[in-house]
Amino acid sequence: MKKIVMLILVSTLGFSGSVLAHKDDIADHCAVVYEEITTEEIFTNALKAAVFSNSGTNSEGIEGTNGGFDLNMWATVVATDGTVCGVTKTGEGLNDQWLGSRVISAQKAHTANAFSLPGLALSTANLWAPTQPGGSLYGLQFSNPVDTETAYAGSEFDFGTVTNDPMVGNRVGGVNVFGGGLALYNSSGDLIGAIGVSGDSSCADHNIAWRVRDALGLDYVPSGVNSDGSDNIIFDLEGGVSPSGWGHPTCGGTTESSVNADIVVTHPIGE
Repeated sequence: MKKIVMLILVSTLGFSGSVLAHKDDIADHCAVVYEEITTEEIFTNALKAAVFSNSGTNSEGIEGTNGGFDLNMWATVVATDGTVCGVTKTGEGLNDQWLGSRVISAQKAHTANAFSLPGLALSTANLWAPTQPGGSLYGLQFSNPVDTETAYAGSEFDFGTVTNDPMVGNRVGGVNVFGGGLALYNSSGDLIGAIGVSGDSSCADHNIAWRVRDALGLDYVPSGVNSDGSDNIIFDLEGGVSPSGWGHPTCGGTTESSVNADIVVTHPIGE
C-alpha cells in the first residue's frame, strides 16, 4: 500500500530542482529527507490524504475521522540535526488552519527527532506523563526553547509553501509534550528526522501524523515504549496517573481511542 501511495504521488517537480536552487546551504542537512520525500506533492498530498481521504469505518461506526474536529492541518519535517526541511498545510488560505499550529508543528518535529534514537523512538505523545510534576522527565518541556526570531520570520504569504516557508533551512527548536510528533525511519531502519503535525486535538494530531508517516513509508520504527514495541500514543491514565509512565490523556472525544486502535491495525509500523 505504501509503495502504491508513493507511486501515485510522485511527479516531476523534485526537491533537487529550481525550488531549492537558492537553498544550497541546506542541501547537506536535508539531503536524506529529500531522497525519501522526493517531491513537494508527496509531502502535501500525504497530509491531505491523512486528513480528508480516510476510508472505511472505525469500530464505533464513525467514517473518515481522525478522532478530532477534522480541521485543516500544518505539518513540518526536520532532518536529524533539527533543520527544517519542509512545511506544508492543507488549507489554501493562511487562516484556514490554526495559525499558531504552524510553529507547533515544527516544535513537535524537533522534539520527536531530538528525543528519538537509532534504536528507540519516542513520540511527543509519549512525553506527556513523564514531563508532568513528579514525572521522571519533569522540566524537559522547558528546555530547548523555540527560536522565536526564526519561527516568525519572513512573509506570511510563504507560510506552508513547503520549501519556501521561512522556517526551512533553520533550526526552530522547541519541546512539545503532546501528540503529533513522530520520528522518521527509512526501510533500512535509519533515523532520518521527524514529522510534526498540528491543527486539531493533540490525539487527532497523533493519528494524522501516524497516517502521514505510513504513507511516506518512513515508519520502520526499531522500538518504542508502547507495549506493542511502537511509539504509538498510550491512553492509560488512571486518576491522572499513567501506570506505564508514558501515557497521554484523551482529548475530550468519544472515538479517539478507538480510531487510534484501528489505525495501528490498518497502518502498522514497518518491519
